[in-house]
Order: sequence, then C-alpha cells, then structure tokens
Amino acid sequence: MSTKTNLQSWLIYINRYNYLFFNKLHLKYKYLALHIPIKEIGIMSFIAKIAEKILMSTKPGYMDLQDKANEFLKTKEDKPPKSIFKSFDFNGTEVFHFGDRKSSDKTIIFIHGGAYVNEINYQHYIYCYLLSKRLNAYVLAPVYPLAPKHSCLETFDLMRDLYKEYSNDNIILMGDSAGGGFVLSFCQYINTINFKQPDNIIVFSPWVDISMSDEYDSKSDPILGDVGLREIGKSWAGDLNTMEYRVSPLYGDNSNFPKTLIFAGDSEIFYKDILKYVDNLKKDDVECRLITGKGLFHIYPMFPIPEAKDAFKEIKKEIM
Repeated sequence: MSTKTNLQSWLIYINRYNYLFFNKLHLKYKYLALHIPIKEIGIMSFIAKIAEKILMSTKPGYMDLQDKANEFLKTKEDKPPKSIFKSFDFNGTEVFHFGDRKSSDKTIIFIHGGAYVNEINYQHYIYCYLLSKRLNAYVLAPVYPLAPKHSCLETFDLMRDLYKEYSNDNIILMGDSAGGGFVLSFCQYINTINFKQPDNIIVFSPWVDISMSDEYDSKSDPILGDVGLREIGKSWAGDLNTMEYRVSPLYGDNSNFPKTLIFAGDSEIFYKDILKYVDNLKKDDVECRLITGKGLFHIYPMFPIPEAKDAFKEIKKEIM
C-alpha cells in the first residue's frame, strides 16, 4: 500500500472517530513528541502540524489544476451517503438527525461542506453527534442537492421548507466551508421572504465569494485551491452571477442578522474574503465575533486537534 493511501486511510480514521478518541490521540502524540521541545512549539501545534501534513498529501488534484477540475465536474456522480446514524425523508430529501427534539432545548440545522460537490461524510456525522450530546441539541443535517447536476436554487427551496418546519424552535444555523457560506446566504435570503432569523449563526471557514475574484495562495493551503473552486463555483451558481448573494454572501445584505460566530484559520485561502465579510457584518450592525486559528487550516474546529476543543468551548459559551 502506498504512503499516500496509508495517509488517506488514516485521515478517514480520524474523520470518523474525531473527538471520540481525542484523549487517546493526545496521549499518542505526546509520546511521539518527547524529543521535541514542547515549550517551544507545544503539543497542540505538533498535532495540528501532523494533521496539516496529512491533508496536504491528500489534497485533490482538481483543486489546483484546470484540466483535472473540468474532468472532475464532467465525471462527478451523485453517491448517496452511507451512515450508521438515523435519517428521515423530508419532501424527498434525506435528513440525518441526532438527539431527541422533545428533550432538547435547541435545534441546530447543520449544512455540511464539501465545495458544493462532495457529500456529507463521517467527519460531519460525528461532529453533529457531538453537538447533540454536548449542547443538548436536536441536530439536523440535510443531504442537499449538489453540483454539477444541481444548482443552488434547488437547495434554497429545500432549506426554506425545512427551516419553516422548525422555525418555532430555538434554532441555530451552522455550517462548515461551502455549508457555512450557504448558511450566510440563506439568512440574507430569509430577509426577502419575511421569515424570522435564527437565534444564532455559527460557521466554520465559510466560502463567502464563489467568484474567487481576489488573488489567492493555493500552494500553502492543504485542502483548497482557487483554480478548482472557481470552476465549481460557476457550476453551483447555474444561471446566477457568481457574485449574486445567493451564492456569494460577501455581496449580500446582512441586516437583521442574529449573533454570528465565525471561525477561520489564518493560513487558508478563504481568510482574506472572510475578513472582508466580517467588515460587512460590522457595517450592517451585526453582533459578530471572528475567532482566528493562528497558523491553522480550513475548518480546523472539525479536526481532532486541541485547538478544536477550544473552539467547542467558544461555541458553548456563545449559545448556552
């Protein structure tokens, strides 16, 4: 088995078990780090660096190469996700759910990331499970339509109906990456249909500008690349302009937004756009916080690293 395959297998392993085995991972890497000056780099940075190296070695080729991006979109097939967790059908769409609505004091709708082309995976399942357990929340994770066979408008229709169904609950909208960007666009859309806003918005590394119109350093990002994302963004937008707010919340109106908490790593290519978006939130008088992971990568709160535990504490503080 190749080194890359081994690394991919290990990444799948940590994605599946994530925080459940965090303490074991901590002890394992503390042992490995005995000959490293811990006071200088710290056990937290050491584990994050390992994760970053694994991610860099498994970065999809379609993120950085035009021909591979085009081929990926041409051959991409919809594959129904597999999971040991329970789901139900909502208007023809599968929705995974975690926890018990009757005994929970809040409902979280979590929109998964994956650049609008990749399905929900075990990293998302485990995180949603942990949200339900640690926050006493009922968590919903819809399997929404993806590019290239679908565009954003279908997902807006789905989310509008799902959100309406639970809008009388104490409701929180969460999402990572593309899912985080969708959450922000959806809350801008809510203003146009006179629905009440959620009680909180919490997003990890949101994709706020699918036009990718700025300049980006893709080589240093272990997960994302602007070449592939630019092509994927066009596919997701469909007939819409890629700077339309329903696909790029950077260009939308954030009036009436609830408390908003954003996490981002300062080494990811989305970071500059996220900073611009946070400025927009402040101009729109939104109560918001940006928590930046120093030297950290895309959606770092969802990986089994010590910094993710700190992020979870901030989430708990935000909504409890």
